[in-house]
Amino acid sequence: MNYRAMLASGLALAAVLGPGAPAAAHPFGPPTVARAAADGTRVDLSWQPAEDDWVALGQSLGAFEDPSTGAVTTKLTGEQKLARSSTVGDYLRQRITVSQDGQACPGRLEPLDDLLARGARLTFDCPGPVRTLDITVTALTDLNQAYRTVLRAEAATPAEALFTATDGTHRVDFSRSGRRLDPTATLTVGITALGGLGALLLLLSRRRTRSTT
Repeated sequence: MNYRAMLASGLALAAVLGPGAPAAAHPFGPPTVARAAADGTRVDLSWQPAEDDWVALGQSLGAFEDPSTGAVTTKLTGEQKLARSSTVGDYLRQRITVSQDGQACPGRLEPLDDLLARGARLTFDCPGPVRTLDITVTALTDLNQAYRTVLRAEAATPAEALFTATDGTHRVDFSRSGRRLDPTATLTVGITALGGLGALLLLLSRRRTRSTT
């Protein structure tokens, strides 16, 4: 079944899939991929499930009309219905979270424009400079416990973490992210360089003196 075409079209997905939509997804396939990067006190996280999983999620949250209870509009694509659903937005904000030292980092969900290509994108603002964070990803596991998400974190330890129905939170260390050169190290390098330059000038001066005598 071409889920991408279904989401991009104005068809009523519920009419096509019926009440068993969540089972039509692929919880036993490759895990959903999430990516995280930290900069200062900010964390950017993207979560990108497969097209069929967006369909299952949208149906379970009522983002698509139920043809058995009323008319179905074809003026909006399935992707647009997902993007405009406040229930989908609330779900993502509740199930993808970040905390620092036990304190939640306020997050905002970016507009779900082009979600098939870009996924759901969230930005979190933490109380202090980002080092060690607890990241929680439990989206989709309420539909089927076989769902998993692999997080790939930029310049972090671990570089990858697997989120499951029974292990939905992982601690990630971003200490290496955006690390700047130690000022004392910079000073030491500068002093060493100046010392080397002084020695070179002294050597050249001695050579000139010898050549003129």
